Amino acid sequence: MKKACVILANGCEEVEAVTPIDYLRRVGVEVVAAGLDGREAVGGHGLVIGADAALDDIDDEEFDCIVVPGGGGGAQAIAGSEVATAMLKRQAAAGGLIAAICAAPALVLGEACGLLAGRCFTCYPGLEGRVPEGRFEPSRVVVDRDLITARGPGCAGEFAVAIARVLVGDEKADELAAAALLG
Repeated sequence: MKKACVILANGCEEVEAVTPIDYLRRVGVEVVAAGLDGREAVGGHGLVIGADAALDDIDDEEFDCIVVPGGGGGAQAIAGSEVATAMLKRQAAAGGLIAAICAAPALVLGEACGLLAGRCFTCYPGLEGRVPEGRFEPSRVVVDRDLITARGPGCAGEFAVAIARVLVGDEKADELAAAALLG
């Protein structure tokens, strides 16, 4: 069974956090929702999201994918976390899948981790200038080998399906997209 970690931070965009957790679980991926500040996070719009574990308690575990939701406050918190950035750098060095959406590609993967040099990516409109070393594409979701990025909350379903496609294959991803009524 494939295993993914979704990092939850206070100020995260709720849709971008919950959609990958939900959709990946629907296709049989074991998902660990990991709280940056313990066992819950308060999203940018006040929704309290429960975590399965604190990130500090699982940072040495291996995952097939690490998902970084956006939301300005959440992305800044993750970017400022030594535990989260070290975990992402280890994942990248091992060639593991990393998926980030909204502000997270620019603030976390680009600025904090330096993982976008020469890579194709997308992010929330206006943040692309913060990653001049990357190759910005204005698509809703961009897949560049072991890196998946997406623009924002309206792309969360497509983003989660793209992650599922890499982790469990086209057939299950297509079934997921159809069941969720995604184009």
